[in-house]
Amino acid sequence: MEIPHGAGSPCSQTSTGSGRRVVDEQESPRKRTPYIDIRHTLARHSSAVGVLTGTRRAPPRSGTRKTVGRRVGGGPEGRVMGMKRRSLLGRIAVVGAAGVAGSALTLPGTAQAAAWKKRLTGADLDTNSRWRVAGTDLGIPYVLENGSIGYLFGDTFDTPWPEGPPLPNDWRSPVMLRSAVHPGAAGGVVFDSAARVAGNGRAPEVMHNGHNGIGIDGLWEVTVIPNDGISFPETGRQLISYMSIENWNSAGPAGPHWKSRYAGIAYSDNGNDFVRTPLKWFNTPDNKDPFQMWTMQRDGDWVYVFSVRSGRQDGPMMLRRVRWDRLFYPESYEGWGWNGSNWGWGRPCSPILTGRFGEPSVRRLADGTWVMSYLNCATGNIVTRTATGPDRAWTPEKIQVTSWQEPGLYGGFIHPWSSRQANDLHLLVSKWTRTPDGRSTAYHVSQFVGTV
Repeated sequence: MEIPHGAGSPCSQTSTGSGRRVVDEQESPRKRTPYIDIRHTLARHSSAVGVLTGTRRAPPRSGTRKTVGRRVGGGPEGRVMGMKRRSLLGRIAVVGAAGVAGSALTLPGTAQAAAWKKRLTGADLDTNSRWRVAGTDLGIPYVLENGSIGYLFGDTFDTPWPEGPPLPNDWRSPVMLRSAVHPGAAGGVVFDSAARVAGNGRAPEVMHNGHNGIGIDGLWEVTVIPNDGISFPETGRQLISYMSIENWNSAGPAGPHWKSRYAGIAYSDNGNDFVRTPLKWFNTPDNKDPFQMWTMQRDGDWVYVFSVRSGRQDGPMMLRRVRWDRLFYPESYEGWGWNGSNWGWGRPCSPILTGRFGEPSVRRLADGTWVMSYLNCATGNIVTRTATGPDRAWTPEKIQVTSWQEPGLYGGFIHPWSSRQANDLHLLVSKWTRTPDGRSTAYHVSQFVGTV
């Protein structure tokens, strides 16, 4: 795939509804904030509700749902990084539903499908002793070109949590660990190597990160957070979708919504060193662009891209597709849209779902079933949906993990080797909790096992 210069997507929204938006390389940076453990307060009851019914989609409907912050703990904040994200995430983890009053969140005893299997990262585990990956989050699993699994971690430290002690604590993002072990094995996920490391040793970032400074493109960024990864056996190339974060601060009266500056793509031809391309899908000044947090899944010649706003806001989920060898060409992205009579490709994007979404994760299982997972920030649950295809109707939400099971939860990334068999859905779930005075008590990734 040749890399052209350019930016934007033919699906980007505008006030005219054309689905296109012109971006400017000199556009000012954006901002964002953190999340809180929602067990202790009430939030507005507004599950992320699909606009699809039956086997055919209905016209998109507007809504005004509310949600909790973006990443329940997702990534560092506070003095270490000179940002507010950790404060916000901490407030959510302590206060709960981002201070939104209304009908109750999920109550104790609410049925859930997934169970905790093991903690995968931490200062007491070999992720730290081997690669200095102690406090971290995300762990997005994707199939590498050699058939094993890469796990993408966000803001990572060699201390149990972002604020230390001690300081400095070796802040990095993204970091990649790898494993050829099936998550369904008795011991669960076991990491066997790290990107850019021969054997044991400090796992470095796999791409440039500005770290509260000027990024590789000359634009200010707080950090770089991975969205998803994908590989292409035909060429041996890997791609990572990522966000350049402008800040973790509150974006306005709607609540604690951190803000990305833009979404971008990085590539690697050796599986270790990723190059950030010039492609940028810029956020809007009001933080409403729905093409910031991506998840990608290939099916045949097409890569399907599901995306939502940054900051775990109330808003739409959009669907685009692009041929696998045209990912670097924004004009080749086709939107899935409603024209007033029917749904079709090659149109401005229409919402396929609406709600208050955390980071989305979509995977096509071996039997052809499509599974979607995300944190429903209005209820505090990690939920899944299924469909027979990317552009088919999605089932209602199924609760997999609740905030009563795992306080301060977020993520819920689907392992690509999951199946429809009972107890063979494997989710990577992040946990970040803080005390009322802002001290982290947990910041790690665990494996949960459930049923689609």
